[in-house]
Amino acid sequence: MTEGPLEWLALARGTLDRVALHRRDDAWLETAWSDPGTRVLVVEDGRAPVSYEPRPALALVPPERAPDGDRWLLGVDDDGTAYFGTSGPLPEIEGTRPGGLRRVGALLGDRDSGLLTHAVALEHWHRSNRYCPRCGTETRPASAGHVRVCPEDGSQHFPRVDPAVIMLVTDEADRILLARGPQWPADRRSILAGFVEPGESLEQAVAREVKEEVGVPVRDVRYLGSQPWPLPQSLMLGFTARADGDVPLSPDPEEITDAAWYTRDELRAAIEAGDIVAPGPLSIAAQLIMRWYGGDLPRMPDF
Repeated sequence: MTEGPLEWLALARGTLDRVALHRRDDAWLETAWSDPGTRVLVVEDGRAPVSYEPRPALALVPPERAPDGDRWLLGVDDDGTAYFGTSGPLPEIEGTRPGGLRRVGALLGDRDSGLLTHAVALEHWHRSNRYCPRCGTETRPASAGHVRVCPEDGSQHFPRVDPAVIMLVTDEADRILLARGPQWPADRRSILAGFVEPGESLEQAVAREVKEEVGVPVRDVRYLGSQPWPLPQSLMLGFTARADGDVPLSPDPEEITDAAWYTRDELRAAIEAGDIVAPGPLSIAAQLIMRWYGGDLPRMPDF
């Protein structure tokens, strides 16, 4: 398998300068919002207006066409254009239809993929964290949408990000370990993943999750890349690991319905027979599997 970091991750391609120093500069923010060249991304329940010809692209609007409500500074491009996000009814724009990250995240260009990922993450956070965890008072957005402040006790609350490790495990024969969760369709398989626990390093989390889920100890844990997964609030950290010795798989029935080792030929045959559906390129899991496989999988969907 090729060494080195993953070169392309669908949701880690943002190109804007997030200009965090301007988030508390009210004068700069008002000037930017008043600029007719500023563009606004409207999101509603994780979806935004998308045009699909000639290729998928976000349909952005000027500030005067944005719905009323809180707005979030998403960044500034190399030409000085400012971009904001807001939540509300999607504007009616000819030639567009609503699209979410699962559907278009891998198809959008670099700028738009970053914009939608950022805005979806902030929309979910604001919707889910309206009240102060200390006193229950409704909080108010601040810092251009990147902080919420309690007016009662003055406490500041920041967007939550949950780190999760996802790991491609191989054995001494360079076979890949794939598994299916209890709630998944019968033809879905993926690599193992799990959340990092308090007081735990990323490498420890990889080893613990593999041992808990399939009973296999691993070694040579190596980091290859990360991407945000704001569905709802994770950061996926991708690793490879090598199974330590010839230990039989022992799936935890609460986490894993079945697990098995696959050679490249076996995986290709399973996909071509329809026993396994190839993952789309959106997830870091797909990119790790493709790295091991040596290229695109058979019958890969576009997203």
